Amino acid sequence: MAVSIHRLDYKSLSEIIFEWRAADRASLLALFMVMEVSLHWLWCLFVWLWQDTYGTYVDMGLLYPMWIGVTLIGLFFWWMVGHLAHIKNDDKYLHQWQIVLITLYSVYIAVVILVMGHSSFVSGVSLVGGAMLGMMLVRRRYIWKAFIGHITVIVLVSLVPYLGIDLPNLRQLTFISIPLDTYSYLTYSETISIENAMATSIFQNGTLNWENLDQLRLSSAFFWRSTHLYLALPKAIFIVYMFRTLLLILDNGKNEILKHANQDELTQLNSRRYGLTQMKQAIMTATDKQDFSVILLDLDLFKGVNDNYGHEVGDQVLREVGQSLSSALTDKAIVSRYGGEEFLIVLPDTKHDSAMVITEQLRQNIAQRVIKVDTELSFQVTASLGLYTLTYVELARIKQGCMTTAHTNNSKSAKLKRSKSQKNKPTTAHNLDMLPIQLPSNICQYLISTADKALYKAKDRGRNQVVSANDLLAEGHMVNATSATNATKSRYGT
Repeated sequence: MAVSIHRLDYKSLSEIIFEWRAADRASLLALFMVMEVSLHWLWCLFVWLWQDTYGTYVDMGLLYPMWIGVTLIGLFFWWMVGHLAHIKNDDKYLHQWQIVLITLYSVYIAVVILVMGHSSFVSGVSLVGGAMLGMMLVRRRYIWKAFIGHITVIVLVSLVPYLGIDLPNLRQLTFISIPLDTYSYLTYSETISIENAMATSIFQNGTLNWENLDQLRLSSAFFWRSTHLYLALPKAIFIVYMFRTLLLILDNGKNEILKHANQDELTQLNSRRYGLTQMKQAIMTATDKQDFSVILLDLDLFKGVNDNYGHEVGDQVLREVGQSLSSALTDKAIVSRYGGEEFLIVLPDTKHDSAMVITEQLRQNIAQRVIKVDTELSFQVTASLGLYTLTYVELARIKQGCMTTAHTNNSKSAKLKRSKSQKNKPTTAHNLDMLPIQLPSNICQYLISTADKALYKAKDRGRNQVVSANDLLAEGHMVNATSATNATKSRYGT
């Protein structure tokens, strides 16, 4: 794959990270190195073209060999771009060239930082930013070793001047009146302070105006600071852009994972797990005087649809039923595919009579919907629905039972703490009321199973019907309400 950087956008970077071969990613890293070396080469060209102006700030005798070295390194990296891209499946050969590439680049950057004058900005961008960028594209183990080596070089460069060894440096002093016989990396910080003082003394009252702006432009301090910004800023901006794009990729990946986890791929409704999570959350947030209705819907004779028309048509039926449910219900309703041809509809803050009207309307919508397979084939399906409404009285009773259990446990804990330390304040009734209510973990399953009994009653009565579990309880065809409450208490351990 030919490496190109003219469109390094969100989609392209996603493909690079997740789809490109290791050789192509290494080739792209080499291209990034070519871009950085090109900036250094252009700086050398700039100084050479205006050496009459800036030659007093730069050691021209050292500039020429450095320029040659930058050119050779740039050509080598450019050759690596094509060479790495054409490596097929020889991982050992690729890893060897990755080591060469990373090692040579690390040494090159260390030399550039040393020769062009030490700058914490340039060093930080090269050390941290370069390492993080490299870890995106080549083996992280190699980048980590290069990172450790780079730190070692920085420490050695900082210590060498104390041993009396002068390191090469392009920066030279032009103020001969300052009694400095030698210049080395060790005296760089002191030199900056001196040049700042001298540059300030040029201006009246230490201020800068348009008349003396040109004088500042020609000063050595300003020239080298501009050089360091030139070396670091483009690379810093590029690396920040790359990682911004990488974070967008991660966010998008997270959203995709959540979408697949929370959404049924076929019907685009909530998945079973997410539907149950939303259902329990809705129960937790239900306030006083709010009934809670649950509908379980099952398509009638759906196996015959698959057997007679094929599974693709069966999937079409499920999709169209899902669309019918979504369009008929408000955003307050929680609709999920419960499993197979079953759908779970949760209606928070909905009384039984209103829920019955909604359930009957859903049944009619499905029965009246025509499934068109092609221009000649169409058919209709029906559904059986079971409804159960948990009244606010029953919900309050469950919550009260949970609260009583929590208060009992908390009182025991409070007594134990007070026995250990008399400084603790006694637990008051007001403090107990502020405790969060932990509803039983199986409360959702209890509501669904109750609606499920009504659903199968609708199947027994001939299908394409709505049956209310509340009505069955009142008629005595299921466990009566009082027993159900007691069963709930026993089941919930309250």
